[in-house]
Amino acid sequence: MAFNDLVSVTIVTYNSERYIRKCLESVLAQNYPNKEVIIVDNASADGTVAILREFEDRCLVVYNRENIGFAAAQNQAIGLSSGRWVLTLNPDVLLSPGFIQAMVAAGHIHPRIGSVCGKLLTMSASFELPERPLVDSTGIYFTPMLRHLDRGSQQVDNGHFLHYEYVFGASAAAALYRREMIEDVSINGEFFDPDFFVYREDADVAWRAQLLGWRCIYTPHARGYHVRKVLPGNRRALPPVINMHSVKNRFLMRIKNMTGDLYLRNFFSITARDLMVIGCCLLREHSSLKAFWYLAKHWRRVWAKRREIMKRRRVNDEYLAGWFRYLPVSRPAPNARPQVMARSRAARG
Repeated sequence: MAFNDLVSVTIVTYNSERYIRKCLESVLAQNYPNKEVIIVDNASADGTVAILREFEDRCLVVYNRENIGFAAAQNQAIGLSSGRWVLTLNPDVLLSPGFIQAMVAAGHIHPRIGSVCGKLLTMSASFELPERPLVDSTGIYFTPMLRHLDRGSQQVDNGHFLHYEYVFGASAAAALYRREMIEDVSINGEFFDPDFFVYREDADVAWRAQLLGWRCIYTPHARGYHVRKVLPGNRRALPPVINMHSVKNRFLMRIKNMTGDLYLRNFFSITARDLMVIGCCLLREHSSLKAFWYLAKHWRRVWAKRREIMKRRRVNDEYLAGWFRYLPVSRPAPNARPQVMARSRAARG
């Protein structure tokens, strides 16, 4: 029989008028019936609220009075959810009809799978699909410089990424998380770290989940489309506040999740990248210097989170180090049970 676990779809909006209607229509059109949709709006100042009011009869919508950030608002939505699985979704994502069914089927392949990602392809800001499909993400990977990147990003989708694979983590633009993992890796009841505010919070969750022994699986049978605004090469085009959070969150991830062995193995790569980041802040991107003041001001709180994570660590150094490579790392996933594979293929739309 088909899986029928309740899936909670959680979406955070902030001035998302351009995207949210089509995103919600694709969610509500899923061929997976047992779902709930929870939206938290972070005090949008455009037409987002008017659009959301049209969906209040089919979704639970919460309107915040101020922008509390993506991480905290997602935690708010997750706290209101009751599903066995939580699908975090950006408002600029469009899902194929079988996306949720395929993601849930992949999550059932092994009980230690805590997160699932599918194949996201790029899409224009007008939700138009390009003639030549480009990959947006098939999971997150980390380099020895501690850069986290999207696997396959900007590559032509020529039929690769066809198999189930274990990857380091999932992009929260469209990530399915097991409730058991959410509860296990949360620190002080918080799944996404609100200190991150926005950007890199999904990479932080992925690293923490790996430390605590959870796996992330990629399924080729779940396909969606994403309007990617932040790419490694377009930093100068981003608002200064986003770049500041990017710098801050790089070091937040390090403080919380870095083990001594991993640091020693990659000392020169990490140091070279750090010097480049700090030099850029000192010489050109002065607004990002606020990141270091934030780290100093909240050091005790961040260090307390690190102590809690390390106290619960379940994997050894060799396992963890194997994920940090300059080329994307993936590992073969066990063959899905025939009935799971059949359902996943049938779910593709």
